[in-house]
Amino acid sequence: MADDNEPDLFPDARQAPPRALTRLSPLVRRLVAPNASPFTFNGTCTYIVGNGAVAVVDPGPADEGHLAAILAAVEGETIETILTTHTHRDHSTLANRLREAAGARVVGAEPFAPKGDGTSGLDSSHDRDYAPDAVLGDGERFHGSGFTIEAVATPGHCANHLAFALLDERALFSGDHVMAWSTSVVAPPDGSMGDYMASLDKVRARDERIYWPGHGGPVVEPQRYVRAIAHHRRQREASILAALAGGAETVPDLVAKVYVGLDPALARAAGLSTLAHLEDLRERGQVVADPPGAGETRFRRA
Repeated sequence: MADDNEPDLFPDARQAPPRALTRLSPLVRRLVAPNASPFTFNGTCTYIVGNGAVAVVDPGPADEGHLAAILAAVEGETIETILTTHTHRDHSTLANRLREAAGARVVGAEPFAPKGDGTSGLDSSHDRDYAPDAVLGDGERFHGSGFTIEAVATPGHCANHLAFALLDERALFSGDHVMAWSTSVVAPPDGSMGDYMASLDKVRARDERIYWPGHGGPVVEPQRYVRAIAHHRRQREASILAALAGGAETVPDLVAKVYVGLDPALARAAGLSTLAHLEDLRERGQVVADPPGAGETRFRRA
């Protein structure tokens, strides 16, 4: 799920990938679900890993047409495992139907555990029916037929987010953590900007040569790109602090001053990421949040 435009390092990455089954590498094929929106680009990317006995990464939304497309793509093969990066509904809700249809196991992210009442921010976007057969912890490996995948815990976009490293091809299925077409929205209470920045540092230190994200085309030169995303976030933080010093107090005020020229369709996502920055700054002692009383919470420099 996207926030706003990413650092413009690779303009070709803004091209929407084809929906049709596409061979990306000797071990990876991709289908794109028909759930285009301002937050999902032209749809959720579902990846088929392996040949013969395969794994499916992020089956996508509960769409019967997409289910049929996945099953047609692996005709004559066996889906052994369904891997989930996280439990936002555009990524995981087809898992139960695909498990029933293919007799596969669902493995990966742990179920959503709300920190509040589970109804605010992106918390309301989680798949509450998700029930994995096994949860993968950070560094745990899944051995498929002719490939090995390592789970990489990448909290931030949401608390249960995982990326999956395809060790055989030095590739990373990066989910919504790192995407080439847009930066990821980070929305409290489940999302955490501090965790997100730490997860960026974590994947940047790895040696993958390409990322296959949850939306959009591949992330090439990923270490350079992740460095640019981190810099972009630090600049956004500095802009928020400057806007607070200039008199802005509420999230809508800050979005208006910081996200100049923003597509109105992304205003809510920008507000959520702004709140995530504010919460992180508050935890670090740089911002104070005054009780909301009867109106918006007001923030000020510490």
